[in-house]
Amino acid sequence: MENITLLIGIVIVTALVFDFTNGFHDTANAMATTISTGALKPKTAVAMSAVLNLIGAFISVEVAATISKGLINEDSGIEPAVIFAGLVGAILWNLLTWLAGLPSSSSHALMGGLLGATIAAVGIGAVSISAVFMKVLIPALVAPLVAGIAAMLATRLTYRISRNAEEGQVAKGYRAGQIASAGLVSLAHGTNDAQKTMGVITLALISGGVLGADADPPLWVIASAGIAIALGTYLGGWRIIRTMGKGLTDIRPAQGFAAQTSSAVTILASSHLGFALSTTQVCSGSIMGCGLGRKGGVVRWSTAGRMVAAWGLTLPAAGLIAAGSALLAIQGDWGVTVVAVASVAAIAAIWFASRREPVDHTNVNDVEPAETEDAGVVTAAVQAVAPPPTTAMEEAEKSSDTPAKTTVSAP
Repeated sequence: MENITLLIGIVIVTALVFDFTNGFHDTANAMATTISTGALKPKTAVAMSAVLNLIGAFISVEVAATISKGLINEDSGIEPAVIFAGLVGAILWNLLTWLAGLPSSSSHALMGGLLGATIAAVGIGAVSISAVFMKVLIPALVAPLVAGIAAMLATRLTYRISRNAEEGQVAKGYRAGQIASAGLVSLAHGTNDAQKTMGVITLALISGGVLGADADPPLWVIASAGIAIALGTYLGGWRIIRTMGKGLTDIRPAQGFAAQTSSAVTILASSHLGFALSTTQVCSGSIMGCGLGRKGGVVRWSTAGRMVAAWGLTLPAAGLIAAGSALLAIQGDWGVTVVAVASVAAIAAIWFASRREPVDHTNVNDVEPAETEDAGVVTAAVQAVAPPPTTAMEEAEKSSDTPAKTTVSAP
């Protein structure tokens, strides 16, 4: 590490800041349904998720290799200042969407930032277009659909299997299953998202001549990225947890178990293949799928529409912020300084704006009246094609949601 220059050091610190924001931005992926159903208390849930994110960071380096060796051509002449600008774009977009409570993709913010900064500073020839399509864009389209369909089918199967069981015992069992599946999602998140920061740091070390062109992330890079994302996870992105846990659909324990299991399987399979997919999109797709899978379930399509719009904007928005930052950063030390100062000021402004209406573990399960709209034609159409069976557990859940009427006889 003795050859690390001041600029590379700044890039490493900025990458770890992004990793930290990734942690609290994506805590909802693993724990939103577990918190919303009461399977775990909010602080306990985020603590468990943080530990498993840290463990997951040490399991694989396939996604890190995609970032450090796949997206950007190593012989393109990319400099650490460009990587710094890309990270700035990703961090600012992460914080803006967190402020709005939108579960956008931290992964795509990072990809958009790196690509935008690289194109602005070096040119589009420095980008591996085939890798962008195969490793980023196609998984972004396919993974949420696969996870959503899997969650819908798993939810229907879950209710069918337990249709004659006693409601209390089944609900208790599924709450235990939720805790286990939430842990699996947290572990999977560590294997995918923590590696993206490892890949960025490794790319910076390669571009600065500290590591060879084909080097894998050193152990200290893996450890620091794992710790940063774990700390961010423990802080808890309560605004996004509220949106995913209560804003998309009303989740019962059986649905939460089905959604989380579907998400974990999708993420782990993608990590093994080196696909840098969005864990946020996968988990959001699963939650919508489980809403469609329960008879009478409601998917709030206005919230879902806002989320999908944020997904579509993430790559270009982060890319534009990063491109502007790169054009300044490549001017020299003064340009890097201007970008750093402006970024700190923007982060402070976003933080103070968030304090006007704080969301934390005490009010994360509150739902605003505007979030109670009907599921609409799509839900009805899906259930008309394959109506899920009515089970004893569903009837008990329905009756428990409606206060019993008390009849008083006249004296």
